[in-house]
Amino acid sequence: MNEKFNLIPLLDYIDPDPYQNWIQVGMALKHEGYSVSDWDQWSRQDGKYHPGECEKKWNSFREETGNIVTGATITQLAKEGGWQPANHEDQVLDWDSSLETDDMDRGYRLIDTDYIKGTKIQEPKSWQPVEQIKQFISTLFKPSDYINYVTEARAVQNKQGDTKWIPADNGVYTQTAGDLLTALDNCNGDISTVFGDPNANAGAWIRINPLDGSGTKNANVAKFEYALVESDSLSLEQQNELFRKLELPIVTLTYSAGKSLHALVKINANNKFEYQERVNYLYTVLNKNGVEIDTQDKNPSRLSRLPGFERNGDKQFLVDTNIGQPDWASWKEYIEDLNDNLPDIENLADVFDKPIKLAPELIHGVLREGHKMLFAGPSKAGKSFGLMQLAIAIAEGTNWNGFKCEQGRVLYVNLEIDPNSAKKRIVDIYHAAGTTHNGINNLDMWNLRGKTTPMDQLTPKLIRRAKDGNYSAIIIDPIYKVLTGDENNAYDMAKFVNQFDKIATELGCALIYAHHFSKGAQGAKTSMDRSSGSGVFARDPDAILTATALPIDDDLRAMHIQQEQCLLLAEEITKYNPAYQIPEKDLNDLQMMNHHLMSAFADMDNGQELLQRIQQEREAVIEQASQHTAWRMEGTLREFPSFKPINYWFKYPLYEVDHELDNVEIETPEDKQAAWKERMQEANQKKKEQSVNELEEAFNILDDQNTGSVPVVQIANYLEKSTQAIYMRVKRNPNFEIQDGMVTKSK
Repeated sequence: MNEKFNLIPLLDYIDPDPYQNWIQVGMALKHEGYSVSDWDQWSRQDGKYHPGECEKKWNSFREETGNIVTGATITQLAKEGGWQPANHEDQVLDWDSSLETDDMDRGYRLIDTDYIKGTKIQEPKSWQPVEQIKQFISTLFKPSDYINYVTEARAVQNKQGDTKWIPADNGVYTQTAGDLLTALDNCNGDISTVFGDPNANAGAWIRINPLDGSGTKNANVAKFEYALVESDSLSLEQQNELFRKLELPIVTLTYSAGKSLHALVKINANNKFEYQERVNYLYTVLNKNGVEIDTQDKNPSRLSRLPGFERNGDKQFLVDTNIGQPDWASWKEYIEDLNDNLPDIENLADVFDKPIKLAPELIHGVLREGHKMLFAGPSKAGKSFGLMQLAIAIAEGTNWNGFKCEQGRVLYVNLEIDPNSAKKRIVDIYHAAGTTHNGINNLDMWNLRGKTTPMDQLTPKLIRRAKDGNYSAIIIDPIYKVLTGDENNAYDMAKFVNQFDKIATELGCALIYAHHFSKGAQGAKTSMDRSSGSGVFARDPDAILTATALPIDDDLRAMHIQQEQCLLLAEEITKYNPAYQIPEKDLNDLQMMNHHLMSAFADMDNGQELLQRIQQEREAVIEQASQHTAWRMEGTLREFPSFKPINYWFKYPLYEVDHELDNVEIETPEDKQAAWKERMQEANQKKKEQSVNELEEAFNILDDQNTGSVPVVQIANYLEKSTQAIYMRVKRNPNFEIQDGMVTKSK
């Protein structure tokens, strides 16, 4: 039976849209023995996904001649999506399995076999075949497990002319472990009554995993619990010591009565695909440490030597049981810990011997290559436009908000915006900035809207796809789309931001990402503490830039609208009458610019027509300028001194620096409290004045006979207030007084 590798990781490279891809993948998965849940899970990343649709379609698939779709289709679609089969020069297995993780990119050289002297194996002092077999069977299997053992052998000649004994048939495979143990208990120490007369030249074999009782092929394996490790590249003693030093989770270690030990290693896999991956990992680790594996041993139905039998005058016996790590998970964690790829500890004795070379600056005065930058701001602050401007500035090698950018390749990971809308924004920014697009080939975009996964899952995919891109910077916008855990939990966020470190380290590029502000007024907070979530966000990046809204009063808004009009008029005059000279002092004076406009177009034949069109454009500019928002960018930098805050207008689609905003103060909580008190005082004063005026008006109207007094009841009825309220008003008003129920003016 030919084992097929795990197709599930390849689905990361295939888009469920178009429909034909979706159908072909579903049919291929069904043909290859996968479940509908595998198809459904992959389909969820498509915006057209509807619950229950996969199962309904799955049940309609019928394989007919000429209409069979196999796993090869998935492989081809994945290749078209960028997948490449693993091709490690030192790969142990010629086995087309695929690992989702990057485990095999590590060295895994943990032991130097040149220093392994070996540990001698101890032959049993008393040869008791029945006990050997019973201990082996009871250690490996449950009583209800179907097992397969072979005792019949036939001789074959190898190429060297030597005789080799191999299994003559499939042996017994309809018996359970419990049945065999019972038979051994009743054999009175004579294994021939259970197995027949053993062939003393051949020994005996047993399948390493429980079967289904129907056959002996890979398809008959009922549980994927163990893998066989067998090698004769080292001496028996070296094998024994090496297996133990590697802490292999060995359930049984058997001497084969030949050149090798047979170690049955706990794999604890849930299915054959997981079994393949784990065996691949196991064999690679062993190969890296000098153990050359027989690649046929990868099969879960492989035969191993059964202790308790003799072979060519020697004995097959148990060397040990349950040694090393307790299970697969523990062993892999142990290996990973030993192979953590952490750098060595350095001594600083020579730190003064030569200049220390720092990473080159990518954004001068702000960010170095390979470092991380957070750009934070409130919702609708134009963060995406700002980051797109930055991406273009790096791609073209121009300035961004006054900072020089080194030219390099950029990957913009778009998690939020419709792909075509994102491309349109890029074009709009180029046009609005008047920038040439000579470096547009330096800008790549990965559109993941509707197809995002948590950051810990996205990271290896991003690294895999970007590793050959030679990027100077990767921009992820925004990170809330891939946020995992509680953003206010330091532990969760530490794990999250570690993914950024991995990307920057693995790809050697700067990582730039956008996040939103925390709640509340931002004026009293440092730029480091304005982004939402745990303080880990604020302490992790090498550079933090924040965009904080500026309060714009009516005078500043009016000035901005005038400046925008002046800018328009200057452009139109230059466009239609380039010979006309405007004094620099008049460029920001709207009254003078109106005068220059009329003068520049006075002698033109179509001057009136142009003036009418310019007036229409002016009205549009006034409307747009009234909607522009003002912002202040501040920075907290690890590698550079903090820069002076940069103030700008967000004028779709650009950030435009304006020094007229430099003196605008951001409102603090104290400012808000003071403003609230002032408003309350003003409201109370107005209420007091209104009360005085109402009393004065009511008294004058009701004292129509000029008697100088009005009953309290009449004033209360007139003002629709209670008499008690009138008493209080008169008491607070020095111009009136009350005596015997009558209101009179004070003398």
